[in-house]
Amino acid sequence: MIHFVGAGPGAEDLITVRGRRLISEAEVIIYTGSLVNPGLLSAAREDCQIYNSAHMTLDEVVSVMCEAHGRGLSVVRLHTGDPCLYGAVKEQMDLLEEKGIPYASCPGVSSFCGAASSLNLEYTLPGVSQTVIITRMEGRTAVPEGESVEALAAHHATMVFFLSAGMLKELCRRLIKGGYSLDTPAAIVYRATWEEEEKYVCTVGELEQTAREHGITKTAIIIVGDVAAHSHYERSKLYDASFETGYRAASQSPEK
Repeated sequence: MIHFVGAGPGAEDLITVRGRRLISEAEVIIYTGSLVNPGLLSAAREDCQIYNSAHMTLDEVVSVMCEAHGRGLSVVRLHTGDPCLYGAVKEQMDLLEEKGIPYASCPGVSSFCGAASSLNLEYTLPGVSQTVIITRMEGRTAVPEGESVEALAAHHATMVFFLSAGMLKELCRRLIKGGYSLDTPAAIVYRATWEEEEKYVCTVGELEQTAREHGITKTAIIIVGDVAAHSHYERSKLYDASFETGYRAASQSPEK
């Protein structure tokens, strides 16, 4: 069995219990060395064969998996955050399926969740934003037609950008073109939950300058929207005393 495991956003103790167990049991681990905290490998067996995929091609990664499977060894493919977001796992899974090799996924804490925890931020504030758009700027990997920054910005939802910290001047231009103002709240979280984490709350118009002043060009989550500034919001109806739920009757206000 090949296990695709989410390593979490960075901090060693933010991997799931299942993920850590799979690491401790694995006889072969292929980890994303450019992004995964190497401290997570301390849970591996002493005789575990460890490969850094930062130096490998897709074919080389799959070849290691196939060879290990052929020898009856357990394999963990360790990806940063949650592999379902920008993890490039589908192409690996398809090749394994072609070869008849079984695999399973173990979710992880995504870095966009880690960034929110670093800022003590709630992405979905009633009356402010109830939608989160997770996307990226177009780079070497194209963005599908209809998913341009301008098109998505038109919704004025909370936006979270991966893989875009080195393109903030262009990101700002396109956000403005899509309808955001220069003073729209924004935030940059560099290496969320790592020991070297940095976080800065600013505005859309200040994104590029803020990143430049702090030398941030990669490995950062960009958040755009009013929730980044903890602006005025409505309280949840779920805990409102006058709101009846399946577990609690609504209280009556005393007559004056």
